[in-house]
Amino acid sequence: MMKSIRFKKIAPAILAFVAIGAPLRAQTSRFDALADAPFKENRPTSETAQMLRDELLFQRATQTYLWALPLINTLGMKTGSESTFGKGYNVLPIWKKRLDAKTLVTTPNSDVIYAMSYVDLGKDGPLVFEAPPMLQGILLDFWQRPIPVDGGKFQGDVGLPGPDAGKGGKFLLLPPGYQGSVPEGYYVYRSGTNNVFVFLRGFYQDPSNLKPAVDLIEQAKIYPLNGKASAKPMEFPDASGVPVNMLPIADGSAFDRLKELIESEGSNLAESDSLGMLASIGIIKGQPFAPDARSREILDRAAKTAYKMSRVIGFEEVLNGGSLKVYADRHWVNPLDNVTPAGPRNILDLSWKNTAGGYLDLDARIWFFTNYYSVSPGMLSKIPGKGAAYMIAFTDSDGMPLTGGSNYRLNLPPNIPAANFWSVTLYEAENASGLANGQAFPSLGSRDKPQQNVDGSTDLYLGPKAPEGKASNWLATVPGKGYFAIIRLYGPTEAAIQKSWKPGDLEKIK
Repeated sequence: MMKSIRFKKIAPAILAFVAIGAPLRAQTSRFDALADAPFKENRPTSETAQMLRDELLFQRATQTYLWALPLINTLGMKTGSESTFGKGYNVLPIWKKRLDAKTLVTTPNSDVIYAMSYVDLGKDGPLVFEAPPMLQGILLDFWQRPIPVDGGKFQGDVGLPGPDAGKGGKFLLLPPGYQGSVPEGYYVYRSGTNNVFVFLRGFYQDPSNLKPAVDLIEQAKIYPLNGKASAKPMEFPDASGVPVNMLPIADGSAFDRLKELIESEGSNLAESDSLGMLASIGIIKGQPFAPDARSREILDRAAKTAYKMSRVIGFEEVLNGGSLKVYADRHWVNPLDNVTPAGPRNILDLSWKNTAGGYLDLDARIWFFTNYYSVSPGMLSKIPGKGAAYMIAFTDSDGMPLTGGSNYRLNLPPNIPAANFWSVTLYEAENASGLANGQAFPSLGSRDKPQQNVDGSTDLYLGPKAPEGKASNWLATVPGKGYFAIIRLYGPTEAAIQKSWKPGDLEKIK
């Protein structure tokens, strides 16, 4: 355990080490205080030693949080869900009336039916996920990496883009290093972690009739491989309209959740260097994690700082010298360019490794898990009419951040290239959850049947009040609240894949 010492012994400049947005002069003074900390007889003074120990813990914890952001993203969803809806392999919450702004979670899609669950193969052993026909889902480990399927042709996808091609079937989830026999008749998914994230989507055609999509998901079953007869009955709590926080954990409790995860995973979680990073802040499997009050406060400040750092990275349009823009003359961005022909981002695999350089693209991973969660090959399919194309706008046509008190127009040219549906959804700039704008859902799309212009294009209006006669094409914003917008094209067709169709930027109406 780290030794406690009174705060009054810390140099005053270091007390402000978590200040965000402080003037450059103050920041320089802080760095100077570290670099110029006094030594006596070539050794650090006791005050210098304590100051630098605190700084070392703060820096290590901050970088550990950013490295672990995919885990913290998943743990936030798991913690919020299980505390509200219950836990166990048999508990599958479904947003039966669609997902509105009361559910706080990273960039949810209000235009499909969601179901999400969290299972532990270390606790329950191999599990079977029994999927009905025409489902779409993803099975991911806790890093949210799509789980590889025996045979090498598929990763993570279940249902329409998966090995069953939408026919349904039995999917066997195996824990890391599983050496037991594998029975016939299963699609075999070998997870890299004991903990697995089950993410399902149901598609509806008519927003006034969601029952068929909900009924489909309720046909899903999860049970132990060797205990179907004695398995717990499935539970499908309705998560719609229930206030629940499933966002990434943004305070020091993130480290407590990581400690619980390391107890479940051990060396499955990461390679030795990364486990060493966790160990450097006291998170070691089989050993108590009990920071004293002083260290606990530093860890809490580190987590809060790292969360804000992730928001800085998450708003970038350029990472590591490469542009994230989908179109050179637009402000729409996407960290994964795999959905389009060869581009600067498709050197990344779905574990966020740069396949050309053989290294983890840490900033790209932070960007993604600040603004999204979950991805799979099926979502990124380049086959016309399959997969999905997403793009984010943080700024307007002038490159200025979107603000809730202003009015904007978004022009979508004719023949929007989505075989299934398209939508535009607004999200809180602060935390990437759905914008609480007073409307039933912070989204508007093809199934809402907005008015078209005479040339076949569609104008959407974003602002505090609907323009005269444009209520059917209006998304409300909230003065004083920053936000961003996501366009989704489900089943992007050739024009989207080849980029011959492109949306306008958000133009401020002056």
